[in-house]
Amino acid sequence: MTTPQHGPYSPPNHPGQPGPPYYGHAPYPVPGPDDYDHRTSTAPLVATVLLAVFGPAALFLGGLSVMATDSCGTDCPTALTTWLYLIYGTILFGGVLSLAALVTAWSLPRKVRYWNLRRWAAIATVAPSVLVIALVCTIPSP
Repeated sequence: MTTPQHGPYSPPNHPGQPGPPYYGHAPYPVPGPDDYDHRTSTAPLVATVLLAVFGPAALFLGGLSVMATDSCGTDCPTALTTWLYLIYGTILFGGVLSLAALVTAWSLPRKVRYWNLRRWAAIATVAPSVLVIALVCTIPSP
């Protein structure tokens, strides 16, 4: 079997300078930006599953966070009321953001060039729910 004299893994043209070893073919073809991506549903699917778990948990814990103000009545500290406004604002605007990001992650074209955008849309889908849970877990005491 003869070795071809062309390609990135071919023997060097200069016998005094060693080149990379020749293995017969390139290990993996590099996909172009318009090639079909077979892993397009992975990030949106993971985001959908995580949102199905963290979304209801965030709504439940955010709804229960009002009970933190029961003991102080109308004389609640400013830090606590500010924290509750952050929680409810994140639930309201974060729900819209999560829905828009999830639709975006699922509806992007199935091309390699949109892989990074699809991944960031999947992260933006789950971020508001995780933020609400983190805010509820660190709520200041009355």
